[in-house]
Amino acid sequence: MRIVVDSDYYKGKVCIVTGANSGIGYAISEELVKRGATVYMAGRSPEKIAKAVGQLAAHGDRVKPLVMDVTDQEQVQQGIETTAEKAGKLDILFNNAGVGGTMPFEYATLEDWKTIIETNLWSVIYGVHTAVLIMLKQGFGQIVNTSSIAGIVPPPFQALYSLTKYGVTGMTECLRYEYADKGLYFSTVCPANIATPIFNKSIYGQAHGELRIPDDAYPVDKAASLILDRVAEHKGIIVVPESPYTEYWHGYVLGRPEIEEMLLQMARDRREAFERGGTYF
Repeated sequence: MRIVVDSDYYKGKVCIVTGANSGIGYAISEELVKRGATVYMAGRSPEKIAKAVGQLAAHGDRVKPLVMDVTDQEQVQQGIETTAEKAGKLDILFNNAGVGGTMPFEYATLEDWKTIIETNLWSVIYGVHTAVLIMLKQGFGQIVNTSSIAGIVPPPFQALYSLTKYGVTGMTECLRYEYADKGLYFSTVCPANIATPIFNKSIYGQAHGELRIPDDAYPVDKAASLILDRVAEHKGIIVVPESPYTEYWHGYVLGRPEIEEMLLQMARDRREAFERGGTYF
């Protein structure tokens, strides 16, 4: 039975959102302020964050910039600690920044591995490591880590990306149980294809230019609304959109033949696309 969402859940809450200048991060930030939260929009580019904050200027001082590189542990720690000190608390941290990575495994360099692990996994570890100590001290708090559908179902040609996202999912689920009696809540957001610029941020696509937003991509504003509804319910794993991807996830876990065949066919299609130098979505 679905919990009824508290319409006032976000009112007065202090939130940090990383990767907030575009995509899901920006959409979550916009939806948060609409629901009454104060949002610190975090990103490494002062110009991009200033522009994003400016686009939400109608919400006044409830939208604030936070410049930090999520791959730099000192910057993440300083940014989160300073924000919590200035605001007097930290209610929710959204570790959302990330980069895509779909490529044949044999094409990946060790530098590719390093880049994607630092951006997608270490950045989350840095954020959680800092925020948990703050939240334990204040006695409450919520951490929402963006994983991916590739963090619960292993798509072919996404070994690099999937490794980081499975790591995010596993860590977040462990912490959800570990701190359940300490007043801390953890959620893992697992988006499927969402209409955002991440398809242009793939470490392979930046070099080869073969990416495009899939035709079935879910609107980012609807994704943000769904995410915040489920976060307010303290849901653990949040699949976006819920249908049909929840069914795919459950089918994979249960070893259903049709999901096995779907993944095998995806591998064949992507291999063929790469070999002819075309688009694989």
